[in-house]
Amino acid sequence: MPNYPLPPQDILERIRLGLMIPAHPLALNKFRKLDERRQKVLTRYYLEAGCGGLAIGVHTTQFAIHKPEVGLYRPVLELAASTISQHNKKLKNTVVAIAGICGKTRQATAEARLARELGYHAGLLSPAAFRKESESQLLDHCQKVAEIIPLFGFYLQPAVGGRVLSYVFWRKFLEIPNVVGIKIAPFNRYQTVDVVRALADSGRHREICLYTGNDDHIVLDLLTTYQFGKIKIQIKGGLLGHWAFWTKKAVAIFNRIRKIRESGQKIPQEMLTLAAAITDCNSAVFDATHNFAGCLPGIHQILYQQGLLTNIYCLDPRETLSPGQKEEIVRVYHLYRHLADDDFVRENLSRWLS
Repeated sequence: MPNYPLPPQDILERIRLGLMIPAHPLALNKFRKLDERRQKVLTRYYLEAGCGGLAIGVHTTQFAIHKPEVGLYRPVLELAASTISQHNKKLKNTVVAIAGICGKTRQATAEARLARELGYHAGLLSPAAFRKESESQLLDHCQKVAEIIPLFGFYLQPAVGGRVLSYVFWRKFLEIPNVVGIKIAPFNRYQTVDVVRALADSGRHREICLYTGNDDHIVLDLLTTYQFGKIKIQIKGGLLGHWAFWTKKAVAIFNRIRKIRESGQKIPQEMLTLAAAITDCNSAVFDATHNFAGCLPGIHQILYQQGLLTNIYCLDPRETLSPGQKEEIVRVYHLYRHLADDDFVRENLSRWLS
């Protein structure tokens, strides 16, 4: 019987409570090389905004960093781990560190070993390399990686490299002993319910926490209570690219949602209005009009406007804003100024840069 490692108990308890976890972008200089100074600035921004965790090496960090010829996976994970460790020691706090894991089994297990060596608490396992294989082959892959590091499942939408996965897949995935969470990001209500129902039927709903990755449905995912027979389940946390910008305000919104859930009060109408506003912002920044082609440079555009980044570059020069996307970002920036955290960035940027 394989040994399936678990995170430390205090980390496991925090994950199960549900955390606010931004997906960390990649800062590049004018030569499209890693800008270590700005990368650390971003990490400090998220940590001081009050996030409960950070996800590094995920889609928002650009999957290309996992390619051996790019050679950025280790440097990016090391830089984040070091910055998080300094923060934890200073504040006597523990920010949960999640490492993105990609590729076929040989690559994924090597990345899992590295992430564990660097102190990451769990791996967010991308299914992107298994788009044509059977679900049973993908499950076998997941089990092999789980023998090295605790797992976050990842339902990644097809538009950015994922695949449709059945209820049966998720039901079997949930039998892996050290699954600690699932990021649900199909951008699809039916497929979201498949995962929630699988958790209810697995009997592990007290052990495993669901996290929304549905950037088009953030607030409503977090406010909804699902019920299957006598079992009630909530998506308690989020692991989101959308939380990579305007993060201070996003933390405040997440904390407010948590209070509403814990109190059992009726959902205020204003929260439904807020949900629609956040979806509108996401549509512009993530470039929904062009099937999310500009989602990463869209995030970079906001961070650039705030001074956190010096450009909006991606590793692939072809990956840039879509026609009309910049104008859409300007529209939502002006329309929803109350969702932006420009003042927080302005007050702290020079210190983060020092």
